[in-house]
Amino acid sequence: FDPRHYLGTHCHGFPKTGPHRLRFLLESVKDLRETLKKKGSTLVVRKGKPEDVVRDLITQLGSVSAVVFHEEVRETL
Repeated sequence: FDPRHYLGTHCHGFPKTGPHRLRFLLESVKDLRETLKKKGSTLVVRKGKPEDVVRDLITQLGSVSAVVFHEEVRETL
């Protein structure tokens, strides 16, 4: 979870992530973790700036050959 996604406003003075959206995200992550656990896998969840968290995970794991990501599309008004 990138703390920058939960601070300030996004557009027109509305919170970018309100309590209902945050609850949905947390429940979704919990469900995904439980589903993966049933399949013999796991889910790593971290809080922090992705550029820091991913770097730290790569360092901890030591044998990472690729990292794949997507960038959020931002509206321009």
